[in-house]
Amino acid sequence: MRLHRILACALAAAAFGAAAQGKIPEAVEWKESEAPPPPAFNASRLIPFEVSAGSGLKFGVDPSTLSIGKDGVLRYVVVAQSASGTINAMYEGIRCTTGEYKTYARYNPSGGWNRATDPKWEDMRTSQKSRHAYQMARQGGCPDGGVPVRLDEVLRELRRPTYIKDHHN
Repeated sequence: MRLHRILACALAAAAFGAAAQGKIPEAVEWKESEAPPPPAFNASRLIPFEVSAGSGLKFGVDPSTLSIGKDGVLRYVVVAQSASGTINAMYEGIRCTTGEYKTYARYNPSGGWNRATDPKWEDMRTSQKSRHAYQMARQGGCPDGGVPVRLDEVLRELRRPTYIKDHHN
C-alpha cells in the first residue's frame, strides 16, 4: 500500500513538472499577444494574390508589413484596389491552426488608420467578408496549412505563380 502511494506521488510530481515545462500542450491555453500598431505600408510594392474572378478588386500584401508573433499569428497589411484606383487597406492577423482571422484596423486614405473596437476572431472559411484572408492563407500565408515559422517561407509561397499554387495544393 505504501509503495502505491509513493508511485502515485512520483507520477503526480512528474506530470506537474512536465506541465510546468510546457510539455503538455493540452494543459496550456492559447493567449494572443498584443498586436503592434498598424505598420506603414506602400501600395507600390504589393505582392498580389487572387481572391475571386470578376470582383473588380485587386488584392495584395505589402511584404514589409508581414510579421509572425510569438503567439503564432501572422499579421500583415492587405490592400484592396478598385479599377478606379481607390485603395482600402486592413491590418489583420491569421491564426492558421484554427482557420480564423481578425481585423485590427482599417485604413482610410483621408484619415489614416482607424483601430477596430474590440476585434474578434472569425472563421475565414465561412465569412463572405474574409474571402481575401482565406485566399491569402491558402496561397502562402499558412504554408502547407500549418503555422508559419519563417517570413521568407511565407514570402516565397506568396510570390509563386498562381498556376503552380493550384497544382501544388
